[in-house]
Amino acid sequence: MVQKHTFSLLSFIRNNRKNSNGDSAVYLRITIDGKRSEISTKTHVHHLKWNSAKGKVKGTSEESRADNNSIESFEIRARAVYSSLMEKGKVITAEIIKNAVIGFEEKQRTLSALFAQVYEDMKSQTNNGFAPGTIKNWKVTKLHLEEFISKQYHLSDVPIKELNYKFIVDFESYAKIHWGCRINAAIKHIERIRKVVNLAVANNWIDKDPFLSYKAKKEKTNVTFLTAEELGRIEQKDFLSPRLERVRDVFIFSCYTGLAYSDIEKLTPDNIVLGIDGHKWIYTFRTKTDTKSNVPLLSNALTIIEKYKDHAGMNNKNKLLPVITNIKTNEYLKEIATLCSISKNLTFHMARHTFATTITLTNGVPIETVSNILGHTSLRTTQIYAKVVETKVSSDMQALKKTLAKKSVKAASFKLKAG
Repeated sequence: MVQKHTFSLLSFIRNNRKNSNGDSAVYLRITIDGKRSEISTKTHVHHLKWNSAKGKVKGTSEESRADNNSIESFEIRARAVYSSLMEKGKVITAEIIKNAVIGFEEKQRTLSALFAQVYEDMKSQTNNGFAPGTIKNWKVTKLHLEEFISKQYHLSDVPIKELNYKFIVDFESYAKIHWGCRINAAIKHIERIRKVVNLAVANNWIDKDPFLSYKAKKEKTNVTFLTAEELGRIEQKDFLSPRLERVRDVFIFSCYTGLAYSDIEKLTPDNIVLGIDGHKWIYTFRTKTDTKSNVPLLSNALTIIEKYKDHAGMNNKNKLLPVITNIKTNEYLKEIATLCSISKNLTFHMARHTFATTITLTNGVPIETVSNILGHTSLRTTQIYAKVVETKVSSDMQALKKTLAKKSVKAASFKLKAG
């Protein structure tokens, strides 16, 4: 479907622009969708000879005909440019037509093109400044942005200069309706677009930041983790399928180390070292933040490492554990949850939450230590787990108070009967 535009041309004189003979300059005004751009036709006429209604010079003299031909040539070129852009499905603005008519095609900076340029630059720095997961997320946003512009505006791209508040709000709405994004996911896409727009603002490619009025409020997310009982159920389950057993083991390893999927995926035997205490540790750097993450290995994690040492099912002998793709891992975890009668939406990242809550904080490990093991760059990131633990403690204490209150009532009743 071709995007429709309102297009009009108007030739007029400017009495404040006169030559040495006192003749006024003739300009051609191009209007696209209510936005104007004006071109000097390099023609001058006396204001009394100008026909405002027709946009032409009055009279049939040779001079008048020459002037009108000159003015008309600009109008003809403007219409030809408009028709050509329409046929090609290109971005059309009054400024673009003006530049084409006067033979000066300004390099048009458009949103998708600039986003793609930033993405390619980041992609060239994979594992050397940007994690593969980050590149993957930017690619998803890039494809979403291209789809939105195509479906919403029926264009291949949009000029950065024409971005406005409505564009951002429409994108957010489109993300929720067509891609099933929750508000936080939609905001993540918008944040990436904002980084590209900030680049345009910094380079003065755009006059006004369209994000100035945009205020996004993220939804509060609940940290979901496994209880000690649920974790034990998964650990002790005997699986007939080797693929489920391997996925379960890698998941449990994460529960006892706090390492994310991307960090476990890259582990090799060389990451196992003897720590200052003489026991085995994992020394690595987090893929997401490139921060140091040194993890003392608990016996449950060591058992899994030993299980897959020289294991026949290992595709890469230099890998520490049999890690498969993240998509397949999470897919198989859904099967594991069903087989273990766990109603929670089991994902690999839940293992990291479980380590922070059920394995460490609940058992009295200081939050500073947990933050260090998790490789968090700020203690504030870890405090969300502490709040979860406090909530659970509060809930358990409330239940205990009710139990004690019932016992007190029964004891009082027994004394009355005895008396």
